[in-house]
Amino acid sequence: MRHTASPEMSTTPTLLLYDTMSGSKRPLEPIEPGHIGLYLCGPTVYDLSHVGHARSAICADTVVRFLREQDVRVTFVRNVTDIDDKIIKRAQVEGISAGEVAAKYTAAYHEDLDSLGCLRPDVEPRVTGTIPEIIALIETLIARGLAYESAGDVYFRVAAYPAYGALSKRSLDDMQAGARVEVSELKENPLDFALWKAEKPGEPAWPSPWGPGRPGWHIECSAMSKVHLGETFDLHAGGRDLIFPHHENEIAQSQGACGAGTFARHWMHNGFVDFAGEKMSKSLGNFFTIREVTALYPPEAVRWFLLGVHYRSGINFDVEVPCPACARALDTEAQQGSACPACGAALDRERLRAHIRFPGLEEADERVAYVYDTLARARRALAESEDGPENTVSAAVAGMLAAFTAALRDDLNTAAAVAALSEPLREINRLLEAKKKGAAAGRTATLRRFLADFPAVSRMLGLFAADPEAWLLERRARKAARLGLDVDDVERKVALRDEARAKKDWKEADRLRAELSSIGVLVRDGVDRSTWTL
Repeated sequence: MRHTASPEMSTTPTLLLYDTMSGSKRPLEPIEPGHIGLYLCGPTVYDLSHVGHARSAICADTVVRFLREQDVRVTFVRNVTDIDDKIIKRAQVEGISAGEVAAKYTAAYHEDLDSLGCLRPDVEPRVTGTIPEIIALIETLIARGLAYESAGDVYFRVAAYPAYGALSKRSLDDMQAGARVEVSELKENPLDFALWKAEKPGEPAWPSPWGPGRPGWHIECSAMSKVHLGETFDLHAGGRDLIFPHHENEIAQSQGACGAGTFARHWMHNGFVDFAGEKMSKSLGNFFTIREVTALYPPEAVRWFLLGVHYRSGINFDVEVPCPACARALDTEAQQGSACPACGAALDRERLRAHIRFPGLEEADERVAYVYDTLARARRALAESEDGPENTVSAAVAGMLAAFTAALRDDLNTAAAVAALSEPLREINRLLEAKKKGAAAGRTATLRRFLADFPAVSRMLGLFAADPEAWLLERRARKAARLGLDVDDVERKVALRDEARAKKDWKEADRLRAELSSIGVLVRDGVDRSTWTL
């Protein structure tokens, strides 16, 4: 059952969101009451996606989840750039067509985001499926004097659009051509950007009024958002790196073609994921793919880690690199060398990346496991409880959902929302432990309320939807495999220890506990049987 807002909250905005254009927090007010149209700039599919891409996707996903939990209808559009210079280059390297490259990495992107709990978009347009609409939009811009053809290329005439720079807060006089802006003698102005690129030998091309070619990068989003959300829509999201030039160019194209009005009424941009003080990016070569990270840590730990910081803030992706042979921590200078200074083992890039550690993700993994463990134990305890006259619910648990929702409503503050769970979780664990010392007041009513409200928390976070017992077992198996432990052997020793305890052979029970502890196994004694974790 979904949570319904109380009457006193009915005048509160569904979502107060920072708007990049205005530079302030303001209510996300839909054009159509009760319906939000959201556009997210999706991937250019020429390689596996990295953790920076994951953050952008998870931020938009959380907006969608939150709005739908408040009974707002959302049309979520996320594009796929399936033709681009990088895709063509990768096709040449792999010896396959550009279309095959795009299909391969689009499928990988879907798999990666599915693993992170991201909802699929309602619409996922592709550039190659929007060529007629792109050409029509370019023709309109030419007719309005905002674009010009030059030797088969078509460029946007930046100087003819006075509002250019409003989103990025840059003036035309101060701007310099950015890294993504091609410098060409065919341009009237270095700031002009390509809307259409003339065909080059061996590259995919489509017919157009200016000759065969393909779209530029920026025009595609203007066309796809118009097709699926209209000339004006509610919310445009993406990473902060897209503000200039990509989103700036989208605004110029879209509003220039329409003649007036607003393109996106609200702009939401997430911060970078930083590695060693620099933005994580493929161009810098300092990125970690989603698959690399989720091979080492549960995907839910990655999502928790990324949601643990406010979306507008940067995230420092801490990394520790031990020597694959002797486990000594390596400093940056040693990592760039050819051998470990301690044992002389070769330090090639692939071996280092296979043994890398992410302390922030390890902490997130422990926290996610703590929540799942609390859920599992609360479910078991409630199933064993007998209903009584009690009806008092702990204040921390009674206020959990309202506090959590209020944090998200205030500029999607996931860090504050996650923090709002800490006290209720502590209270539930206190009540669970109190069972051994006698019934605690309101115990059953509090457990019932916690388990009734937590599914809404789960839906909004995109976390904790798995069966707690199954998730904990899978996590334990993953950690055991990394440590080289035989799970069956551990189970056998835990069972032997239970037998020793049943016989009151405390010496043998203590010996087995110590033996298990020496290999990283933590035993938790139960009434009937013991459980273990790592």
